Amino acid sequence: MTKTAAVIVAAGRGVRAGGAVPKQWQMLEGMPVLAHTLAAFQTHAQIGQIVLVLHPDELNRADAFLDARTSVVAGDADRTGSVRNGLNALDPDGLVLIHDVARPMVSAAMITDVIGALADHKGAAPALPVTDALWSGSEGRVTGNQDRTGLFRAQTPQGFDLAMILAAHAAHAGGAADDVEVARAFGVDVAIVTGDEDNLKITHPSDFDRAARILRGRDGH
Repeated sequence: MTKTAAVIVAAGRGVRAGGAVPKQWQMLEGMPVLAHTLAAFQTHAQIGQIVLVLHPDELNRADAFLDARTSVVAGDADRTGSVRNGLNALDPDGLVLIHDVARPMVSAAMITDVIGALADHKGAAPALPVTDALWSGSEGRVTGNQDRTGLFRAQTPQGFDLAMILAAHAAHAGGAADDVEVARAFGVDVAIVTGDEDNLKITHPSDFDRAARILRGRDGH
């Protein structure tokens, strides 16, 4: 079985989540968010090499959560640069999954599904269809409605042929919202894998409580 590499992006500051430290270091059911995210990939049978991208001031902070397959590199000024640093630290072939550290609830099934989609595609990523009504707004008032047809909520991990996404990042000017944007700018079609509502991104303080409830549910509590 071909092993897939993973880049875990954890160099951001996460200020919207509140707290005295960046959200990846805040506690979730007894462990930092980062530890939960790393464990999801470290325990997956199809994941070989893992590169954790940290803020330059925090390169030794994750030592307790590393294993023999996991290494650390410094992030850059923005997410795109941080991902590029992580990709450049990998063995230069095979497949790669790029994942946001703030999604600690990613399941083994989701990782497997994205890897499986890469058998037929150069890029694949999970997403959920938008089901709520969408409005435009200004100054606290609704100004219009937006058609939701064909709209999806993007998630990670986003998977790619490693050589392709390295070339795509090398050609990109930076500032992309995610790696699907980088791949599409390079002319690559990206397959949509069915996402998971539990694969939430911790962004606001209330998201920690929701993530904890999901974890307790998985543990049967």
